Amino acid sequence: MLWYLHLAADAGVTVTAYSDTPTGIMVEHPGGTGEFTSATLRPTVTIAPGNDPERAAALHDRAAEYCFIARSVNFPVHHEAVITTEQ
Repeated sequence: MLWYLHLAADAGVTVTAYSDTPTGIMVEHPGGTGEFTSATLRPTVTIAPGNDPERAAALHDRAAEYCFIARSVNFPVHHEAVITTEQ
């Protein structure tokens, strides 16, 4: 989220609300061990009127390149962003 907000500000996209409902897939092994095999972020981003929703959506790909957490895990982190414009 922090990288996204930073990139949005640099791109002139005004974010007025941001929430996320992430999910993860975990494999459990006999004996109780396990690990996550993927995660999906589902951010819902609201932008100010007059901002470009396509540009706001594209920033998620760029933010993923910089995200410290996503770059630190050994499984893919997917993004399914929903962009809305404030009424």
